[in-house]
Amino acid sequence: MNTMTYKGYTARVEYDERDDIFVGRILGIRTLISFHGETVSQLRKEFESAVKDYLAECRERSVRPEKPVSGKVLLRLPPEVHGAAMVAAQAAGKSLNQWATEVLQDATHS
Repeated sequence: MNTMTYKGYTARVEYDERDDIFVGRILGIRTLISFHGETVSQLRKEFESAVKDYLAECRERSVRPEKPVSGKVLLRLPPEVHGAAMVAAQAAGKSLNQWATEVLQDATHS
């Protein structure tokens, strides 16, 4: 997946062959914000403009802008997966939270 990041917001970027343009959509928020451009530099400018416009609109309406993530994740796991993860964390000398953070970082290459 190709992405761009600006002011903490991440957008997925795709090429639309039919219209011969790049298309982006901001991820991780309920508000649908999309943008497009014919070049990568134009796409980046449109992305930054879309974020700025969203933040300005939130200020004008006196609403708090959505943040892409809070840092809290609630997972529902089968008990056997939860147990195996707990054992793996303890075997590594870590809390389940520390272990899961490292596993997710490795999986997302961040």
